[in-house]
Amino acid sequence: MRKYFITGLLVLVPLAITLWVLNLVISTMDQSLLLVPVNWRPAALFGRDIPGLGTILTIAIVFLTGLLANNLVGNYLVRLWERLLHRIPVVSSLYGSVKQVSDTLFSSSGNAFRKAVLLPYPHADSWTIGFLTGVPGGDVKNHLVGDYVSVYVPTTPNPTSGFFLMLERSKVIELDMSVDAALKYIVSMGVVAPEHLPTKESAALVSAPVE
Repeated sequence: MRKYFITGLLVLVPLAITLWVLNLVISTMDQSLLLVPVNWRPAALFGRDIPGLGTILTIAIVFLTGLLANNLVGNYLVRLWERLLHRIPVVSSLYGSVKQVSDTLFSSSGNAFRKAVLLPYPHADSWTIGFLTGVPGGDVKNHLVGDYVSVYVPTTPNPTSGFFLMLERSKVIELDMSVDAALKYIVSMGVVAPEHLPTKESAALVSAPVE
């Protein structure tokens, strides 16, 4: 019975968590219906709420905003709106910081996580996986002697929080692993290991011609 119970948990727990997350996302996005006049909401038109309708509305708003921002008039309006926000003292710093992060994470030309790396953390005898995010800039680089890189070390199992470190490049080992595979490895707490890749030596032996 213990074996069957654990097997059932392994099947149902991932499904339950997936449904819970989807329900949370959809219910949150459904709040966009509050932007619609009361007489146009599903409860007034059909007598009941329709789950997921707000999600469709949110996706449509995001798409239309992107479509508008990509033309000349829309781009001008966006820049005008941003100049207005930058004139508001508290909003200016908050909006500017959030925009820089979002541009880095979501821009097609951005490199939020450039490479998965292995680094000693939190001490020399312990290792963890992090992500290269660039090199130190500003006045920080004036106080660092040598070749340093910026690394983000996510926490487990929630990779949205973590630590920002600046390490010597020689102490960071680049991994032959995609960012997606590294994130799965971190979120699963090491349970879902990435596919084994042949070492450089073994790959060279396999590719070497047979005499």
